[in-house]
Amino acid sequence: MTPLYVGALQLGAYATARLPASRRTALLRAHSTNVANLRAGRWGTLATSAAFAERPISPAYGVALLAALGTAEARWGAGRTAAVFAAGHVGASLLIYAGLRGRPGARPEAVAPPIPGAPGDAGAAGGATAHAVDVGASYGFYATLGALAASLPHRGARVAASGGLLALGAVPVVRRGRTFTDAGHLTALALGVAIGAVRTAARGRFPATGRASAEAAASTTPVREAAVSAGPRSARGGARPAGDGIASQRGVV
Repeated sequence: MTPLYVGALQLGAYATARLPASRRTALLRAHSTNVANLRAGRWGTLATSAAFAERPISPAYGVALLAALGTAEARWGAGRTAAVFAAGHVGASLLIYAGLRGRPGARPEAVAPPIPGAPGDAGAAGGATAHAVDVGASYGFYATLGALAASLPHRGARVAASGGLLALGAVPVVRRGRTFTDAGHLTALALGVAIGAVRTAARGRFPATGRASAEAAASTTPVREAAVSAGPRSARGGARPAGDGIASQRGVV
């Protein structure tokens, strides 16, 4: 599923880039998770915004997106990967909206990077932020990265990777000239780390459940009964070790 999503996102970005600047800006704003749309109740933008990109994806970002989502899909499956992606994308969008909604006088420069050739926003201060173009896969991408980091098999690696990513994500937020999308990226990253940490903790608490436990119980019982019924003579007389039927207790990933 990952190549299909990234390919569709790129094809859509190329198609959108061929539109006249005014039409391109209007289309992207209509599908943006900005203050104006969410305040007006256009909640569908929480889903459609992930299907658009402001401009064609660069090769480096495309490879990173494919690698992160592809790795997650290989480890967790398409459904769980989509759930993590959606949680980061929707969660970060709503949290940033909650932070911006009470700031009608926000600085005009605190907006997402403009589209090349697109006309600037006019009107009262803060209008640019309220109507800013805010589309793309970056929130979901950051959340997936965070969840992958928090799901590494070794505790030291999990702590180092999660802490390093959060530190890198915080750098743009503390600098001058930051944008609300910088805060959104850090928020999505933190959500992903939290999701990965909860999943790792749950997996460690319940290492073998469901079908794995049933198979283990079923396989050990006959071996134990056979050993008892065989008696001491069979046990001394070179009988095969009872290891054939004993299931491993390794946790299910």
